[in-house]
Amino acid sequence: MDAVENDAVTRRDLSPRIGSEVILSKEALLSGVYAEQLREMLSQRGVLVVRGAFFDDAEQQAFTKTLGTPMAQTERDEVMKISMDTRVHASAEFQRGNVLWHIDMLSAETPNFASILSPRVLSDEGGETDFASTYAAWDDLPEDEKRAYEGLRVIHSLEASQLMVNPEPSLAKLQFWRDVSPPREHPLVWAHASGRKSLVLGASAYYVIGKSVEESRQILTRLREWTTQPQYSYRHEWQLGDLLIWDNTGTMHRVLPFPLESGRLMSRTAIEGEEPVA
Repeated sequence: MDAVENDAVTRRDLSPRIGSEVILSKEALLSGVYAEQLREMLSQRGVLVVRGAFFDDAEQQAFTKTLGTPMAQTERDEVMKISMDTRVHASAEFQRGNVLWHIDMLSAETPNFASILSPRVLSDEGGETDFASTYAAWDDLPEDEKRAYEGLRVIHSLEASQLMVNPEPSLAKLQFWRDVSPPREHPLVWAHASGRKSLVLGASAYYVIGKSVEESRQILTRLREWTTQPQYSYRHEWQLGDLLIWDNTGTMHRVLPFPLESGRLMSRTAIEGEEPVA
């Protein structure tokens, strides 16, 4: 698509409804001069990509601070290593659920606003990341469906997503999932402070309150299928040096399967949530 010039920031849209490449140098990104513009672009486009940034972890932390308040990723660090190899990261087993469509931190009342990801090791096959705009998907829903879905509330849990990758857990494992991430109730439709609305979906969505198991599954599957249509989606094919930012409050994402022994490793930072799901 054609490049768009916006006050010295060149943007090239990667698909009509979601995803844009931003042309800025590492120095310009770290300066914070364009932070307000980047946040505005992020709210409108959902995903921003910078090629050739080659940030190390310290630089990624510094850049994150220009966009908002960094969120602690672990007890000790603002940088989280994303790997599905248990030899690399203690939470690798949980991260295997990342192959499912999801929104991060729906176990919290206020999920993180945005996440920043850069690769350290890539797999030779697979490992692309898909994104889908839950804003655009809501906007295009038929009006009768909008009326039917507004007011519905959904229980989200780690258990729901983990059962999809480990359908026969031990009782101890099941209890651990429940203890580490208790269920959380959210509206199906998020009415944002900006006035926009988005769908709150993903693998963590267990059931719709007041609906039967069959009705819940039909509603949630219908909306996942609708939201992940090509017109609302962007697939990122990673290159070393990439920097990718996504609006966690208005997109779902997933990683495509890849060989676990590939050593694929990513560094993630995040910006604290700025409004509760409401």
